[in-house]
Amino acid sequence: MSSPALVVFRKELRDTLRDRRTLVAMVVVPLLLFPLLMVGMAKFSQSRAAEARDKTLAVAVADAEAGAGGRGSGLADWLRQEPGLAITEVQDVTALPEQVRTEQLDAAIIIPAGYGAAMAAHQPAPLQLLHKSSDDFDIPRTRLEQALGRFEQKLLDERLRGLGIEPRSIDPLDVQRTDVVSSRELFGKLLGGLLPYMFIIFCFTGGMYPAIDLAAGEKERGTLETLLSSPASRLQIALGKFAVVTLTGFTSALLATVGMYVSVRQGVEGIPPAILSAIQSVLAPGTIALVLALLLPLSVFFAAALLMLSLYARSYKEAMSVISPLMIVVVVPAAIALAPGVRLGLVTALVPVLNVSLATREIIAGTAEPLHLALVFASLLVLAAGGMAACARWFSREDIVFRS
Repeated sequence: MSSPALVVFRKELRDTLRDRRTLVAMVVVPLLLFPLLMVGMAKFSQSRAAEARDKTLAVAVADAEAGAGGRGSGLADWLRQEPGLAITEVQDVTALPEQVRTEQLDAAIIIPAGYGAAMAAHQPAPLQLLHKSSDDFDIPRTRLEQALGRFEQKLLDERLRGLGIEPRSIDPLDVQRTDVVSSRELFGKLLGGLLPYMFIIFCFTGGMYPAIDLAAGEKERGTLETLLSSPASRLQIALGKFAVVTLTGFTSALLATVGMYVSVRQGVEGIPPAILSAIQSVLAPGTIALVLALLLPLSVFFAAALLMLSLYARSYKEAMSVISPLMIVVVVPAAIALAPGVRLGLVTALVPVLNVSLATREIIAGTAEPLHLALVFASLLVLAAGGMAACARWFSREDIVFRS
């Protein structure tokens, strides 16, 4: 960078760092967001799961055959022995769906007439489970289904022994399952889908406010003309501003990475040690460095687009209204990478933003193909060079710089 461009860079960087909004968007939010999110989500999920596991479930059992004076299914007596279940036997089933829907009951079980006949004929006996899907991981439903599963196994054992069959003899295979996927690949695919989504957003928002202030903001304050009358050429001014926007965007993504890395390395309370250890092995320094190498040319491209749109706007407010919807354009390709079946290939490696998301996922999982990574880097470098050239050309146009 030539000396006048360096002077412009220092001047613009100093002005940018004085802006509180820029500092919050570039430093505070990305540095603190990941630790707060990880700790908060882990503690909240843990407390909700514990609450759902420890809750005493109110369950109504309507046994039609027991009400008719028969022996009944014996299910209600069986469920009373299960811990954490409060069983109420009822005769009228018409109100049960509404009671479950309004959460007066956690669940209801309806055993219709014909249950005993089906059991006697060694046929599947009818049984209806009423439940309401909830936001507590459906743990209450799972607990009740596990209790019903144990009751079913008891009936099956009794039926087999009545036929003179040992229950174990009906299981001819003892399948030993072994998952050959490594912990890095397993958690890498999981984390690799979410992390680039967050990094790309920080990369964009980190450069957004400086870009708006250094172009549209200077237009509105009337200081852009003063800068243009300096000995620095249009190209040098453009390069100075461009470097500042690139630096802030990349720094925001870098700090988000640092915040995440430190929080994982320190260990997050609430995450099981085995899972935390696997995540720590995934987020190795070499892996993080390679991900940041992908984000650098993307930051250059974002800086060019943001600075060009900001320069085109007449005022700070207009620049915000033009650039803000662009967030959707950035988020959509990153979100597509979260869809199942979308992989890094010869075509997706050339699609901006999407290629970064997919490449990051493959890098973290340790399954990246060198050819695909080379295509991603090549396409990003071409994109960054094109953005820089377009931004410099934009600054040379009088109708854009002095648009009013």
